[in-house]
Amino acid sequence: MEKDETTDNRFDQRIAQRLKDLRAEHGWSLDELARRSTVSRATLSRLENAEVSPTASVLGKLCPVYGLTMSRLIRMVEDGFVPLVHRSAQVVWTDPETGFRRRSVSPPAQTLAGEALECELEPGTHIRYEHPPRPGLEHHLILVEGQLDITVDGQTHTLQPGDCLRYQLFGPSVFATPETSPARYVLFVV
Repeated sequence: MEKDETTDNRFDQRIAQRLKDLRAEHGWSLDELARRSTVSRATLSRLENAEVSPTASVLGKLCPVYGLTMSRLIRMVEDGFVPLVHRSAQVVWTDPETGFRRRSVSPPAQTLAGEALECELEPGTHIRYEHPPRPGLEHHLILVEGQLDITVDGQTHTLQPGDCLRYQLFGPSVFATPETSPARYVLFVV
């Protein structure tokens, strides 16, 4: 079951508050965070005031500054740990800029090291992450449907359904779909 607009607004407000709290915990001004993340001060202010929804691109720049994965940040604004996560309770986040959909199938928790995500990219999508959330983060990506090009460490890998790409992330990465094909994949992060 997808979340309704009211739930999305509440979630955006909780993300906004968490981003504001993280900045305050580090003792950084908006200008300092803008310098560290390369996200404009104006955009940061609008995010912290829940005037705009965060995009994958912006979160991809903010999370490494705080040493967090995007899932860990999102987990910080969700309710507590439960062992069984029903599909109806799995948080789905959609990037308003690219349409990238990310379902937190097995969200991170304090006592568990890994997490599982189900992701969908529309045809012709190109998402670049400049820095890993944490150097050496381990990924196991299994393409379920479509075609996906992933560039890691300067090498591009073209995945077809059933292919698995395993890697540790130390630098930039790019996820791209061809103009004619979407992609749906499962990502395990450790």
